[in-house]
Amino acid sequence: MRVEGLVMAPFVLRLLGDEQGQDLIEYALLTAVIGLAGVAVFGLLLGVISNTYGSQEGAVNDRWVPSDPGAGGS
Repeated sequence: MRVEGLVMAPFVLRLLGDEQGQDLIEYALLTAVIGLAGVAVFGLLLGVISNTYGSQEGAVNDRWVPSDPGAGGS
């Protein structure tokens, strides 16, 4: 009778010693890190851009004065 862990041991040891595909894993990890950094930066920029446009919109709305409809302009 074999214990399940002993059956898997040679397979795991072979995987640990095999370096094929190492570059692929490194590129995948690098891509994941760059993607996460992009998401974090986008989240920060979203707040900054929203505040900037919100303050500009408020400034423009404060300066707009509607014309008097009874003035009879042409």
